[in-house]
Amino acid sequence: MAGNVQDQFGPAARAYAAFSYHAAGPDLPVIVEAAGLTGAETVLDLGTGAGHTAMACARHAAAVVALDITPEMLAAATELAASRRIDNITFELGDAARLPFPDAAFDVVTCRVAAHHFPDLPRVIREAWRVLRPGGRFVIADTIAPEDAAADTFLNTIEFLRDPSHVRDCRGSEWLRLLRAAGFEAQMVFRMVLALDGADWVARQRTPAEKVGVIRRLLDEAPPAIRAQFEIRDDPWGFSQPIAVIRAVRPA
Repeated sequence: MAGNVQDQFGPAARAYAAFSYHAAGPDLPVIVEAAGLTGAETVLDLGTGAGHTAMACARHAAAVVALDITPEMLAAATELAASRRIDNITFELGDAARLPFPDAAFDVVTCRVAAHHFPDLPRVIREAWRVLRPGGRFVIADTIAPEDAAADTFLNTIEFLRDPSHVRDCRGSEWLRLLRAAGFEAQMVFRMVLALDGADWVARQRTPAEKVGVIRRLLDEAPPAIRAQFEIRDDPWGFSQPIAVIRAVRPA
């Protein structure tokens, strides 16, 4: 799976560095606020991508470690941080399911729109617990599947068609169950809907034309309830994705 993610996101690094939502989405300040940063914390950002979350946290923390499994993403993030003169971030190549850090090394762990690519999400959650100090915060932002089974299936199907490194958009209830099972005290603190331009959405991942055709047919033929739930649009084509921010605390 690591190779699959690297194959998908290596060539897309520049596009993700520039994508407006990743660079300045309304969930970014919510993540910083939910992290409870005072300027003294050490933060770990999992699946940092182009580094936007790491950079947002770095302005309010003592130090940030930004970890990603794709070298090209880290190169883009390093360049972007340098251009913004942010010098309290360390960029590291690594797997979120096998963190190369000692126990209780961080005050905060963040993860923004990366968790749906993790093949073993429970293990990543356990690793976040391990590297957090007691009282530490784990703040996640990710695409959230609806609780309705048909809508859940629809979203995850078009996500996988667009990007074969996609594993699963979890439901909000799944996230809370997984986090609480690991020992966290968890709650959803923010919800938003991200309107996606379909052509741009598939272009960022270089989705093959035949798969784009299948996605468009699924959108065109979706039942009225699905069309309404995802705000499916025909011209220009696109739809809207639900995103949530979840705050989980490791009890002191």
